Amino acid sequence: MNTELAVLDMAGTTVADDGLVEQSFTAAIATAGVSESDDRYPAMLDHVRRTMGQSKITVFRALLGDEAAAQRANTEFRRHYEGLVAAGHCAPVPGAEEAIRLLRASGTKVALTTGFASGTQQALLDALGWQDLADLALAPGPGVRGRPFPDLVLTAVLRLEVTDLRRVAVAGDTPSDILTGLRSGAAVSAGVLTGAAGRDALLAAGATHVLDSVASLPTLLGVPS
Repeated sequence: MNTELAVLDMAGTTVADDGLVEQSFTAAIATAGVSESDDRYPAMLDHVRRTMGQSKITVFRALLGDEAAAQRANTEFRRHYEGLVAAGHCAPVPGAEEAIRLLRASGTKVALTTGFASGTQQALLDALGWQDLADLALAPGPGVRGRPFPDLVLTAVLRLEVTDLRRVAVAGDTPSDILTGLRSGAAVSAGVLTGAAGRDALLAAGATHVLDSVASLPTLLGVPS
């Protein structure tokens, strides 16, 4: 496969999560008066786990049913998560950076995508020193819906002037990542086992491949090491 573009998720796929999302969710939901001892908390946390990869403001809207409360929770999520990143609780998935460099050296463009706000994505890129690692970094925002809509992939295709969706590969650790890839028409929508979902959940979502890590993606795409 002559791959023109690889669209890669960040937390859980190229960046190790290590529970940062759940910690930040717990801090965020407290703004709505829900503590870990609250009867509502387990169901809310389960929803967060099931919707990993999706835009965080969308998740808070679904949980709280009130725009003002959702915005407060989203702001606190960002503050807490970015604080953890600034404190050094951020590391790449082993082999991820090398895989991205190998893909780009072979002529494949790389876009890093996320369900976080653009400011949070930038905090991750800054902490990792990845500002110039990929060709493009994209987050949900005006005119670009988050996963599982196909917008992030299609926006990357347009901005990077890709000629054929059949030459696009998508990789992520959640069913939402898989659905985004499939809905965009990408030839490869691969799941990775370094994040939120297991093999069965990724295959149930329709993953074309399941990899132990994004580090294996260049080999899957036939990129020589």
